[in-house]
Amino acid sequence: MAGLTDADAGTDPFALFTAWFEQALAAKLPEPNSFVLSTATAGGAPSARVVLLKGYDERGFCFYTNYDSRKSLELKANPACAVTFHWNELERQIRIEGRAELMPAAESDEYYSVRPRNSQLGAWTSPQSRVIAGREYLDEQLTAWTAAFEGSAPPRPANWGGWRIAPTVIEFWHGRPSRLHDRVRFTRTEGGGWAIDRLAP
Repeated sequence: MAGLTDADAGTDPFALFTAWFEQALAAKLPEPNSFVLSTATAGGAPSARVVLLKGYDERGFCFYTNYDSRKSLELKANPACAVTFHWNELERQIRIEGRAELMPAAESDEYYSVRPRNSQLGAWTSPQSRVIAGREYLDEQLTAWTAAFEGSAPPRPANWGGWRIAPTVIEFWHGRPSRLHDRVRFTRTEGGGWAIDRLAP
């Protein structure tokens, strides 16, 4: 696959992200919407995990989770975070740096309403990131919540919803022979536009 030319990079990182993401989907890669979310505590201790992209636009990149989970607690204390998409088969990587913000309740409600019922019940069942006595606890909670919402649509739990990561930096990496890879970085300017740089690999 050809590298990333200046013409291909263009001037809009969201347009380039869309082109690359659609190509990853077309290539039928496993979970092409998965990305590593890196967060840190208020004191700077880092942690990372894989989550799923559930939407994006020029405001940022969205995922959904329990607001009492470790990642959410860290984002509340320190909204600075980083995202990494890696599509090895396409020799591509996208790195995003930015700040996370809670999504409006209406947007979380809309997404939750179209989730599979088992996933809706799972949001009620799991006290994410907390220590539990054993697997039996989850099975018992699922049974209880299934009975509680029998015959009705489970509402969105108040402690479950979306985060949006508003990017300040988006870097596109494309593999090339001899480790002379292409790296194009878009940096948000004070005026709301993007400054573009090419970085050495």
